[in-house]
Amino acid sequence: MNHRFLGVIGLAVAMAFTGGCSVNKPTGPAPVAVPAPAKSAAETPGIPAWAPKQHAFNPSKTRLHDLLHTKLRVSFDWEKQHLHGLAELTLKPYFYPQQTLVLDAKGFDIHSVNLMNGFDGKELKYAYDGMKLTIDLGKAYTRNDKYILEIDYTAKPNELALGGSDAITQDKGLYFINPTGADPDKPRQIWTQGETEANSAWFPTIDSPNERMTQELYITVDPKFTTLSNGTFVYSRKNADGTKTDYWKMELPHAPYLTMMAIGEYAVVKDKWRNLEVNYYVEPVYEKTAKQIFGNTPEMMEFFSKKLGVDYPWSKYSQVVVRDFVSGAMENTSASTFMEDVQLNERELLDKYWDGIIAHELFHQWFGDYVTTESWANLPLNEAFANYSEYLWTEHKFGQDEAAYLHLDELEQYLEEAETKREPLIRYRYGDREEMFDSHSYAKGGRVLHMLRKYVGDEAFYTSLNRYLTQNKFSDVEIAELRMAFEDVTGEDLMWFFDQWFMRAGHPELKVTHSYENGQLNLQVAQQQDTLYAPVYRLPLKVAVWEQGKRKEHPVLITKANQTFSIPVASQPQLVIFDSEQQLLGTIEHAKTKSEFVYQFNNAEEFRAKLEALEALAQDLQNPEARSVMQAALKDDFWYIRTSALDAVGQLKGAEASVYEAQVRQIAQQDKKGDVRAGAVLLLLEWGGEKYKAVYEQAMTDKSYKVAAAGILAYAGTNAADINTKLAAFEQEKNEEIVLALASYYAVKGGPQKYDWFMKQAKQTKGGGLYYLLQSFGAFLAVNSEASTPEAIALLADFAQNHNLYYVRMAAFQTLMVLSERPEIVELLKEIKQNEKDKRLLELYNQLAL
Repeated sequence: MNHRFLGVIGLAVAMAFTGGCSVNKPTGPAPVAVPAPAKSAAETPGIPAWAPKQHAFNPSKTRLHDLLHTKLRVSFDWEKQHLHGLAELTLKPYFYPQQTLVLDAKGFDIHSVNLMNGFDGKELKYAYDGMKLTIDLGKAYTRNDKYILEIDYTAKPNELALGGSDAITQDKGLYFINPTGADPDKPRQIWTQGETEANSAWFPTIDSPNERMTQELYITVDPKFTTLSNGTFVYSRKNADGTKTDYWKMELPHAPYLTMMAIGEYAVVKDKWRNLEVNYYVEPVYEKTAKQIFGNTPEMMEFFSKKLGVDYPWSKYSQVVVRDFVSGAMENTSASTFMEDVQLNERELLDKYWDGIIAHELFHQWFGDYVTTESWANLPLNEAFANYSEYLWTEHKFGQDEAAYLHLDELEQYLEEAETKREPLIRYRYGDREEMFDSHSYAKGGRVLHMLRKYVGDEAFYTSLNRYLTQNKFSDVEIAELRMAFEDVTGEDLMWFFDQWFMRAGHPELKVTHSYENGQLNLQVAQQQDTLYAPVYRLPLKVAVWEQGKRKEHPVLITKANQTFSIPVASQPQLVIFDSEQQLLGTIEHAKTKSEFVYQFNNAEEFRAKLEALEALAQDLQNPEARSVMQAALKDDFWYIRTSALDAVGQLKGAEASVYEAQVRQIAQQDKKGDVRAGAVLLLLEWGGEKYKAVYEQAMTDKSYKVAAAGILAYAGTNAADINTKLAAFEQEKNEEIVLALASYYAVKGGPQKYDWFMKQAKQTKGGGLYYLLQSFGAFLAVNSEASTPEAIALLADFAQNHNLYYVRMAAFQTLMVLSERPEIVELLKEIKQNEKDKRLLELYNQLAL
């Protein structure tokens, strides 16, 4: 979403809050309006807040039994939100003889456990504590003995205590969506989410990533529903009671957490890659745009298959969209699940595309499914690769600038997290496995792989990945196996690289200075990171030097905390760029003159170098050369450079701004990128108010929702007499940008008559959009006390107690706090706090005086 757009919304919402309630600038679903946490032990004097935490060692799970095959027969009680299952498990001891089997089985009613001999069953003794099912096998079995168990059970996922992480917000495994059909705006669905160890909430298993099994799944449902699971669809059978049973078979082994099913009324849009089925399961209203959303999938499959030298390994590839998903997406083997946000109509597709997340889940089919991490401590072997696939696909499909922009965005995500958290990528000493799903495993991991690719070269990089995948297919791995694959291919001992980047916390923080004297360019490089917690890095990098208008690359190898390099050059260099390939995961402080930055913007081709120059010159727009750069940047071929130039000139006022006014107006009306047009419209609002009323009106008719939303905000910022009439024309729109733009204005100036509109939007808005909407609704309630009706309070209480996204529950709690001068609301807040199970929210709520 456009940064300037979000900033205006945040300002409008903040204006309406009173008393002790405040709202941060909304930059994403994040905690707001709560006191700062108490100082932690890590923030004691001399110990940085980000210092790695010490926890108990977490090894991979010891394998006592080998789960060979799982056959499940499942049916559902929609009203009770129960699953009735009959599980047939084929196992054998892994190595040592075993007489007892312990299965993960969370929150079940166990009806019977039988040892099967053909169709005959022998009842076995067992003990069950609600989480683990311990079965006495009746005799000792050796590793040469297979045995089959049949377990009759009922799964009751809603009765489990909630857990989760920022990446996967709940862990109850099985989810019923609108089970009774009470919500007319939401389809009835059932879907599963197994990562990390949540599939054992709907079938008994050995719920560990180092286990592998083949599977069969028989799903009995109403015939109106379409089903999806892993592997191949074999048949659908009509039953005498009017139901149907769909049979899905997975013939290649995979980890239990990758087992999935999805049930709903879907349009199935068929595609193909080579001779394999590629299908997209979407809600019927999105049938016509499904191929526009997912249609690059076959090309991605071909691209990744050729790059890796390993063809896509499964029997089909399906992608299904579900409501109220607890993550962005999930790479279930041969059948990835996606959040509802990926469903877009024709007009929304002008501004958004989801190729990144689609590529991410597809690459997991190799890295995570075909080859699986042996333990959650090694999660980057799954997630770093999937993260980096987004870069690889973007580079291939959309070019270097888009890839470099993505690279920088991911780097900044990691560096932001590193302000409060620095851990090794491979973490055996985590406190909770869910902590592994962070910007270290994803963003940092992807950037480390990029450096590895740059170091060994493309041919060695992909050859090594081929060796890693081929040697470890259908098995579980740890980081050493990736290292050895690269060493076997390159012939080089790469322990130094893997040790400093995968096994150690932190990142390099470099200070670079350069000077020229007597035909020598001298580079001084100081590693300034705290070496109590991070290593002195070995960094093979390149330095670009421009001399007499020509660029030349010079390799350097940094191995010391302080190091000087001398590079022969015939004359004073016009520009020096350290880490010219822009690959380093870390920070670089390199002072340059304004003239050097001007030269850098005009001559360096790399996106990040141009952006660095632009941001430096934005600090002094009085300089004629800097103004000239800004005018050029506003015409740059790459949209983010144009956006950054708008941000830079946006700080100007009056006569200084007038230099750019005509150019910004042209951008607002004609730029080819919706994000840029929207940013320009809002900048004109800051500069001219009513002066550009005609531009705002044009924006409101723009095909881009982002631009139309910017037009709404801008027009609302004028004193036009017809503001309410103009905005009312958009009130039936469901698009998130439009809704949030209206909400930001109505929060402040809508008056009590907008109560019904807010209630309607609150009931139909989803995910992150609901998070932002609730902030505006809170502002609305703060200035319209008569709107705090029992209906509104009940809706907010329902969100605060029952919404599947923890940050939406938090936003609803915060909105209720606007009314906390009322004793009954205080009691309600106390009740919500008492019943909340999510430790992230409890940590915040416990700091409030209620």
